[in-house]
Amino acid sequence: MPKTTRFFRFTENLKIAFYSVLGQRLRTALTILIIALGITALVGILTSIDAIKNTISTEFSAMGANTFNIRNRGLNVRIGRSGSKPKRYPPITYRQAQWFQENYEFPAVVSLSFACTYDGVITYRNQKTNPNVQVIGTDQNYLRTSGYEIEHGRNFTELDVKSGTPLALIGKEINESLFQGIDALDKEILVNGQRFLVIGILKEKGSGMGMGGDKQVIANLSAARQFFENPNESFIINIQVNNSSMLDASIEEATGTFRQARKLQPRNENSFEITRSDSLASILIDSLYLVTFIATLIGLITLLGAAIGLMNIMLVAVNERTREIGTRMAIGATKLDIRSQFLIEAIIICQLGGLAGVVFGIAVGNITSSLVGSAFIIPWNWMILGVVLCFIVGIIAGFYPAQKAANLDPVEALRYE
Repeated sequence: MPKTTRFFRFTENLKIAFYSVLGQRLRTALTILIIALGITALVGILTSIDAIKNTISTEFSAMGANTFNIRNRGLNVRIGRSGSKPKRYPPITYRQAQWFQENYEFPAVVSLSFACTYDGVITYRNQKTNPNVQVIGTDQNYLRTSGYEIEHGRNFTELDVKSGTPLALIGKEINESLFQGIDALDKEILVNGQRFLVIGILKEKGSGMGMGGDKQVIANLSAARQFFENPNESFIINIQVNNSSMLDASIEEATGTFRQARKLQPRNENSFEITRSDSLASILIDSLYLVTFIATLIGLITLLGAAIGLMNIMLVAVNERTREIGTRMAIGATKLDIRSQFLIEAIIICQLGGLAGVVFGIAVGNITSSLVGSAFIIPWNWMILGVVLCFIVGIIAGFYPAQKAANLDPVEALRYE
């Protein structure tokens, strides 16, 4: 068959398919909606997961690839109830942490910190926050080792930490909530009833993933120890190596030094955990793979339901248009023409549903992205996956009805009432 004839037949089948789709608007719209829901679930959830991954990577990359910390419990990221409980070691005391900071002989910056409370209430005059503010006590090096920056004001100095002056740095959200346009510097706030002088406001970092500093108060370490003393409190030691190529050597040196601080014998195992910032990000991202699998499975099951619904509708269409099929065959349409017509119809319906689903999926994914503080995402991979899946669903769902239509007897089809 000449190429021009093939092209003419294809375009003719395409026109007939479009007219058929438009002729059954309600039925087509419902089928498109079912397919769109499946693609929305697939693209939306996968885009949301990408947004969460992007936020995790951004948060931890801000700390730098040359950063690690020493803490008293092992990291354990779990999905649902799976996995074992985190392993805990004896608390790291202030004396141990301070001894490490004074004796760690490596070109690096060392900071000490501890969590004062996770449900702090911050008050300024008649303004009060909800009891969900994290308050941490830190020294002058903490901002550098943790990736925070000062937007307005200043950081603690070594003299501030030694003197025990009750000073505080506040996150942007705390600043906007309490001061509402007033300059917060040199104002006194109450942190769980204790007075602290605000000397700095942290640059906006985002707190959607629970790792930002926008809803956080950073208190002078010595003052925090005085007001929030807890005998079971454990300190965290953050280390930022000056040269990232020496990170492994720095970790080995830190391990040996802190073993001395803990007074561990050579036969004793380490009673502490050393965690690299990039390792923690990898653990969190790896934990999302199960969610990704479940999300994909949900989307595919929804698409399977859509394929069954589309096949049923196409079979009904074949029965309703039996005389039309017989007429086309009588004037020269081949089995290939009839088969192509119904396959094209199924593919058109699926692609319309897929396009709608991709648009809705991007919207759902980026709503999640904005909630976790991530940037706008255009998920090209998931968009292409959605379109390809819809094409496959269209072929699968349309093949049997198209084959049934192509095998009709023209004489019987013309006599059909």
